[in-house]
Amino acid sequence: MPNQEQLRYTLKEYFGYDSFRPLQQEIIDSVFNGDDNLVIMPTGGGKSICFQLPAILLPGVTLVISPLIALMKDQVDGLLANGISAAFVNSSQVEQEQQEIYQQLLNKKIKLLYVAPESLSFLDTILTQVELSLIAIDEAHCISSWGHDFRPAYTQLGYLKKKFQNIPVIALTATADKATRQDICNQLNISDAKQYLASFDRKNLSLEVRPGNKRIEQIINFLKDKPNDCGIIYCLSRKTTEMLADKLQQQGYNAEAYHAGIDHQKRSKIQEGFINDTVQIVCATIAFGMGIDKSNVRWVIHYNLPKNIEGYYQEIGRAGRDGLPSHTLLFHSYADVVQLQKFANMSGNQEVQLAKLDRMKQYADSLSCRRRILLSYFGELIEEDCGNCDVCKNPPSIIDGTIIAQKALSCIARIKEEEPIGTVIDVLRGAQNAMVLDKGYQQLKTYGIANDIAWRDWQQYIVQLINQGYLEIAFHQNNKLKLTELSKKVLFQGEKVRLANLAEFEKIKEVAQEQINKAKKLDLFETLRRLRLELAKEADIPAYQIFSDASLRDMEKLRPMTDEEFMQVSGVGRQKMKNYGHQFIKAILDFSSEKTKAKRKANKNKGDSHKETLKLYKEGLSVEEIAVQRKLAQSTIFSHIMKLHQSGENIDLKQFVSKEDIESIRKAKEELDNPDALKPYFEHFQEALDYNTIRLALAVLEDDA
Repeated sequence: MPNQEQLRYTLKEYFGYDSFRPLQQEIIDSVFNGDDNLVIMPTGGGKSICFQLPAILLPGVTLVISPLIALMKDQVDGLLANGISAAFVNSSQVEQEQQEIYQQLLNKKIKLLYVAPESLSFLDTILTQVELSLIAIDEAHCISSWGHDFRPAYTQLGYLKKKFQNIPVIALTATADKATRQDICNQLNISDAKQYLASFDRKNLSLEVRPGNKRIEQIINFLKDKPNDCGIIYCLSRKTTEMLADKLQQQGYNAEAYHAGIDHQKRSKIQEGFINDTVQIVCATIAFGMGIDKSNVRWVIHYNLPKNIEGYYQEIGRAGRDGLPSHTLLFHSYADVVQLQKFANMSGNQEVQLAKLDRMKQYADSLSCRRRILLSYFGELIEEDCGNCDVCKNPPSIIDGTIIAQKALSCIARIKEEEPIGTVIDVLRGAQNAMVLDKGYQQLKTYGIANDIAWRDWQQYIVQLINQGYLEIAFHQNNKLKLTELSKKVLFQGEKVRLANLAEFEKIKEVAQEQINKAKKLDLFETLRRLRLELAKEADIPAYQIFSDASLRDMEKLRPMTDEEFMQVSGVGRQKMKNYGHQFIKAILDFSSEKTKAKRKANKNKGDSHKETLKLYKEGLSVEEIAVQRKLAQSTIFSHIMKLHQSGENIDLKQFVSKEDIESIRKAKEELDNPDALKPYFEHFQEALDYNTIRLALAVLEDDA
């Protein structure tokens, strides 16, 4: 088994990362120990490294079962860009191409071989002639009929463990509940596999749910401050994808529709355009995106309610895979529920699908922290609200909703629990449509007793009553609303009901948007992004395979100007430094030169910037006060302080950083083996300590040494 130093060296050399993400090293150690493993790790959590890194160090070839041609091509291209020998075999290749790959396998020229499950039988002979070190089964939920994306071809994979009994198997997927996890292990004949369940908490994803009113108008408003960001809009129907793409094109957006009804060549062209950043928005059915490892998707919108939480979580997980802040927005309506109920009724496991749809609906209707609901679904409990969903950002006030509840429940009782939500609301509001009048509901005492409440608000109040258990929907009886034992307590025993104040909730929904015109400002990130796009077009590869947005942001922070400094950037390995380091360092130098010239011009009468900071510091001003007076960022003032300290000025850095933080940095320095860069510390503390604090604490420790 490789030692820890060798593992970390390989991680940096080939993948460009200084440290492992949670669970990655434990899983890799288990692979080298010869164990079978089941890895449940959310999209963007780093599943691939769990088998790609061992593949580099293992003596033989690693076989990777992957469900989609586009996905395996994408991963192989990424591996080759990192200097790792890899190939794929699938139906898109001619026989000659496949024979060349087989020969490379026999000559030990390939470390990772990707293959679709349907093509696996053609490899039986060749696999017995090569040294097989590891079998990785990606998207493993496809083997289980309990999962959200069952694929029959996966059911044959159980024979692999029987045929290669001494070869470790690692099965990986982004989403699987307890029943699905057990089913995967049983069907793959790895019942004793070690199970690793990573945190599903993608803190960089903000979660938002809105009622599906005027969706197109809402989407256009949503996109106003995202003119250059790419995203995906998932729709239930093909017709909706085309309509929506057309509407967005009319607004000037580079949007395309994507669904199974479009011919294969055009679909491939659209997907390739999205990967290469020439198509900004894809309006698609849910199949889109499974084969894409695109790291810089900044937002995902669901135009309709998804059919279950597993699928929803996997789809929103396609945003922000680089770890940068990304937005998810879900629209939902009662019509969505009815449509999805019909789909579920046509499925092979109707009861399970309806139950999962019900959980999805509860999530959408909830007025409590959405992240806690998602995580609890996958068996992960957090004690505090996330602060990064629409409910946490705009918590509703609570009102005494007893009268509202009594009116609704009484109305449902008087119509003998025979109508769905829409008709109940019509009766409460005194509607004079044919449905109400033909059934004589205008004669009821509850007819028109609540016409002071808007139709949409009534819908939301009834949903809250359902979520709190006062009502239930009889899906098998055309979605009729039914009373429960709890509702009788409200009607006859005076039980109080608490509801969210919808008027107040809508009032505070509007949240200030920052940096609306950010695209108009050419900063270093935009400069590097344009260079990345130019290089990607020249090489005919996706832009994110050169560097992710996260790497560009790190370059923006660190401003590397030498090869050694460039290697400290997150995501920069040796091969990428050789391929692209010169161009990006030159772009950073050129940008810095232009910025320096601009600053000199602006400050030609202001004297030396550091001396001005020193003067104000000696006058007793705090860093915050100096930043305000000089109209500079606090980070800039801290950099002045550091430079002044290094030049010999009598500045006590301990006044800017607490003893606790200094001690934490000292311990981290030992645990991380005294890294040269700041990034490992930043990641070690899970971004809880900022770069200024880390830099100051390290300087204090150096002074005390």
